[in-house]
Amino acid sequence: MKTLLPLLLSASLCQAQTPAPPAYQVAATWPVSGQGGWDYLSADPVGQRLYVAHGTQVEVLDLATGRLVGTIADTPGVHGVLVVPALGKGFITCGRNDAVRVFDPKTLQVTATVPTGTKPAALLYDPASGRLFVFNNGTTTATVLEAATARVVGTAELGGAPETGVSDGKGTIFVNLADRSEVVAFDAKTLAVKHRWPLAPGENPSGLALDPVHHRLFSVCANGQLLVLSAENGEKLAELPIGGGADGVVFDPGRQVALISNGSGSLTVVREESPGTFRVVQTLATARGARTISLDPRTHRAFLPAAELGPAPAAVAGGSRPRPSIVPGTFRILVVK
Repeated sequence: MKTLLPLLLSASLCQAQTPAPPAYQVAATWPVSGQGGWDYLSADPVGQRLYVAHGTQVEVLDLATGRLVGTIADTPGVHGVLVVPALGKGFITCGRNDAVRVFDPKTLQVTATVPTGTKPAALLYDPASGRLFVFNNGTTTATVLEAATARVVGTAELGGAPETGVSDGKGTIFVNLADRSEVVAFDAKTLAVKHRWPLAPGENPSGLALDPVHHRLFSVCANGQLLVLSAENGEKLAELPIGGGADGVVFDPGRQVALISNGSGSLTVVREESPGTFRVVQTLATARGARTISLDPRTHRAFLPAAELGPAPAAVAGGSRPRPSIVPGTFRILVVK
């Protein structure tokens, strides 16, 4: 017994020193006026703004209070919004007219319109190359811009319909290919494809996040699966169940957790408990339709858009089912912390 006591005390001490997983809650709800559907939203901690793609415009909210500070109109089929504070520029993808709007974050005035490929949606700024990557979901390409000048400098052929992309900050871009159920890695400067990594049993991947320190990719799939891959060699590290209708994921480096937004009405919190061992540490009820997410890494708050949804319309020819109707006046941002 004397021999075992130090070991038991040591084990207890190690457990006591292991930080408990953070508990998340919906801390506030910010009502937002306007009509129509929504897609991505983007937090800008430097400018203290939250940019929300909503209908045919972008609503700009105060990041601390949710107060509406302005709108950017005439963004048909808006999908993504991104601000690059170092350049003093913002970018908006307009899926209906196959273009990117460039705007001034201070005045919210559009300064240029740049043609892209078909149905631009997600977009990504890579600081290592100074390039903006616009992922054209209606084709198999990414339109590449020199971010400082908004000049098109190339087109990356990806071999599948791209969704969300991330950068490792060292010259490699990773992006989900929805129709191929894989992650493709390509060079930010040459645009050459370097790797293709399958995501099976995940299907139709959308949101993608990166832990740059531990080189982990978190890919969320439409069939209720989270796939965790090594960003170094594509090794599959984990398969975890998440909610249905997931479309977004963020990684919080300060809390060391991945947050997955599920359109079925929940937020899944995933943590790497030990090297290569991942588990779901919390499932938080949010709202039906809250499928996309953005993070303020300074405050660790996450933001999810949602609205009250009506009944789903009947399936159309070919078997596809349109999205449910949106109850007017119910659009809002859920603040999770």
